Amino acid sequence: MKYRPLGNSGLLVSEIVLGTVPFGGSGGFEKAASVDVEGARRQIDMAIDAGVNLIDTADLYSMGEAEKIVGKALGNKRQDIILASKARSPLGDNPNHSGFSRYHLINACEASLKRLGTDHIDLYQMHNWDGVTPVEEMLYALDHLVQSGKIRYYGTSNFTGWQMMKTIGKAELHNLAGPISQQIYYTPESREAEYELMPLAIDQNIGTLVWGPLGEGVFNGKVRRGKKAPEGTRQGNGWPEPYIHDMERAYDIIELLAEIAETHNASIPRTCLAWLKDRPGVTSLIVGARNEEHLKDDLAAAELTLNQEEIDRLEAATRPAPLYPYWHRVVAGMDRIDKAEQPFIDNFRKTIDNRDDER
Repeated sequence: MKYRPLGNSGLLVSEIVLGTVPFGGSGGFEKAASVDVEGARRQIDMAIDAGVNLIDTADLYSMGEAEKIVGKALGNKRQDIILASKARSPLGDNPNHSGFSRYHLINACEASLKRLGTDHIDLYQMHNWDGVTPVEEMLYALDHLVQSGKIRYYGTSNFTGWQMMKTIGKAELHNLAGPISQQIYYTPESREAEYELMPLAIDQNIGTLVWGPLGEGVFNGKVRRGKKAPEGTRQGNGWPEPYIHDMERAYDIIELLAEIAETHNASIPRTCLAWLKDRPGVTSLIVGARNEEHLKDDLAAAELTLNQEEIDRLEAATRPAPLYPYWHRVVAGMDRIDKAEQPFIDNFRKTIDNRDDER
């Protein structure tokens, strides 16, 4: 297991992180969760033994049940790991039990601490953007939580590029601590983060934790062209995520992953994770499993290294379209390309060059 700095902080985090969406199974998460306290304890032990040092959860997961399970399962191992949770999501019908308000964030943090059975959260993440509350209110509430010792650092989740930069800019303006990480969705099929969020991460030294790297089960090896997803899996029981842009293209990607996996005597998910963990801007991949066999396979991705030809084949097959202004930088022959954009511009250039060759 390798360890990487989490953004502009002194924290070193494992390239594979244990996610806890599968813990619990209530409050709307019945289709994705079924792991009880004993199962969570075994998963945590497996993860720590493999070198994982960060566990990610949220107050939303099974409406607090996942946090309770994490707290009970951790026991005396609490100080062995970096504990991350999230707030902002609506947890009921009360309109004030949601968002970035000082009222909600402080109450939500204190409730999470109680469920987790700990006196502090190491990384507190804003689970989504709040388009109502001024960002300054969020920042001062988080500063209060830092100063009171209830959280150590904070990050974001599911923000757009401009929302991240607004958060960073306002923190700098008011001389407050800024976010050290972002948690985003990123898979071989869905690489939109490369337009703004990945260059931002590189430029601003923001850690990137990837949720759903297996596409919420799309790349678990059971979803294949001409086969119905098995019952009991997320994709086989009506779980609403993810949004797939082109299912036929996704099937093609799965078949390529299967071909490469076979040469390594590995699984499709392990191969998918092995490719993603070393993409530009990625700090860690968050993996979650409902059984120990799947978790063991996911953790083994840390030991799998693809050769350059395989990396390039997957990159070419999954490359996103060069949107404006990126295609314009290429076709106009712009110089002075920002180093944060360079790896992504280079790939867009390949697509444009190939298109020109076919004309």
